[in-house]
Amino acid sequence: MNHTVRLRPEGSERPLGAAYDTALLDLDGVVYAGGAAIAYAVESLERAREDGMHLAYVTNNAARTPQTVAGHLTELGVPAAPEDVITSAQAVARLIADQVPGGAKVLVIGAEGLRVALAERGLVPVDSADDDPAAVVQGYGGPDMPWSRLAEASYAVARGVPWFASNTDLTIPTGRGIAPGNGAAVQVVRIATGAEPQVAGKPRPPMHRETILRTGAERPLVVGDRLDTDIEGAHVGGVDSLLVLTGVTTAAQLLAARPEHRPTYVSEDLRGLLEPHPAVVDGRCGGWSASVGDGELVLEGEGAPIDGLRALCAAAWTAAGEEPCALDAAKALARLGY
Repeated sequence: MNHTVRLRPEGSERPLGAAYDTALLDLDGVVYAGGAAIAYAVESLERAREDGMHLAYVTNNAARTPQTVAGHLTELGVPAAPEDVITSAQAVARLIADQVPGGAKVLVIGAEGLRVALAERGLVPVDSADDDPAAVVQGYGGPDMPWSRLAEASYAVARGVPWFASNTDLTIPTGRGIAPGNGAAVQVVRIATGAEPQVAGKPRPPMHRETILRTGAERPLVVGDRLDTDIEGAHVGGVDSLLVLTGVTTAAQLLAARPEHRPTYVSEDLRGLLEPHPAVVDGRCGGWSASVGDGELVLEGEGAPIDGLRALCAAAWTAAGEEPCALDAAKALARLGY
């Protein structure tokens, strides 16, 4: 695995859809938000598929089953089969099955996707800490999950029952904005018990393992909108990544990214799969030139805003090295409209 510190986004003379065999696509904030397709997503994925790229959908959201997710994607105009969808529920179910006896009871704090994934592994979902569960598993249960479910998890974990979490994303993008994610609910149980769960979802290795086992990808490209899950997960797995700016991550957060959060490529949206990516050479990309002066990032030139952002990434990451960049980027980003 290559842990060389990335100092700039990479270039690709070929469209990314031709350079990689499989796109491992996050869903929330990449393909859709709040159930509606994100701009350019449907047509970009259609073209990538027509050009021969295998599309797989990898989500930390454990609430819905692969069948439901595939149906939703197909309705949006992105044809998908259940086997094209990999969820953190599947990853955590495999993680639990490796550690408890076959047919064991598992206390489920979450939605249908988690129950189906456990049953697939021969485990028996139960609803009470008094059902003598061999494990507790916590996944996103939707905005209406009652507080009593978190209490039930706390009772079992406090008794010493092994605790697992599908993921620990603190937030989730919705059609109305950013909402609390499963990580916020996990934190409630952590506060109540002082315990720590085993976590399966991105960026942890169990999710990458599940994805490769189910897709058979040989040269995958992780595509996501989050630095702390998608991009870090690619880093952990030793594979390349594309960050799209259609979800959680802002341009300012990208410039300040720690080494494990720096993507291989950057694009505005999923059209980035269809295009070559210009290299950043000596702080220059497209018509832009980025440098450091008087404690701030300086941008000169003109051209496509995304090329200016790529140039700024190179200047920021080179200046910061193995640390997050603390340089003032406000003026440079305002010039690009970010």
